Amino acid sequence: MAGFIVISSDFVNVHISTSKDDISFNEKRFSKDLTISDLKAKLELITGGSCNTMQIQAFDKDNKFICSLDDNNALLGSYPLDDGMRLHVVDNFIMRNELDFENIPKFELSQDEYAKKGDTVRSFLLKNKLGKYNEENIQKKEKLEKEEKALVESIKIGSRCKVSVQNCPDKLGTVMYAGSIESLSGYWIGVKYDEPLGKNDGSFKGKKYFDCPDKYGAFVKPHSVTCGDFPVEDYDLNEEI
Repeated sequence: MAGFIVISSDFVNVHISTSKDDISFNEKRFSKDLTISDLKAKLELITGGSCNTMQIQAFDKDNKFICSLDDNNALLGSYPLDDGMRLHVVDNFIMRNELDFENIPKFELSQDEYAKKGDTVRSFLLKNKLGKYNEENIQKKEKLEKEEKALVESIKIGSRCKVSVQNCPDKLGTVMYAGSIESLSGYWIGVKYDEPLGKNDGSFKGKKYFDCPDKYGAFVKPHSVTCGDFPVEDYDLNEEI
């Protein structure tokens, strides 16, 4: 691979982590003449991920991203890996429930011991202020949810409304629902449009939130809804032009 120096050592000892959670496995020793495809097959047995869908990322001892191991035909030795580095497996881990890690050796540390380690997924996220460790993003999210909640509480069911979404024409309708939606974050307004310009019948993922004909219903964010004296327009959908 252009730009990478092949390391002469025949083997490399690396830590393994996954994108599923903070589980870290015992240090593993891999031969440098393994292809990345063969490496994925071994990691499939270790992590429960699928070799057909997993992606592998390499991080150094300071949890700095080094490279992605993208070429299935390349040799492991063609990547700049040293002992003590970490291979991070990114996958959806459908196989994990079946394997359940019954015969897979792994570290089982107390929370205090785990917090002291400097080479874990948690320490990487904390150091780089990612995910739940990004306090600024968390505060912005909490502020947005408070604003949405206040808007939802001010919108009355049955009110006439106008829905304005960026890059879409305004739509008129009636507020039919205001509150949270199962499996979605934040707060939502359920609207029955005057025209069949919606996406549903008041349902989301099989759960009914309000009643309306199919394609007349939609769920939109509160800031997109303006309530007011918007008369119902008489649309002749059968009119030929």
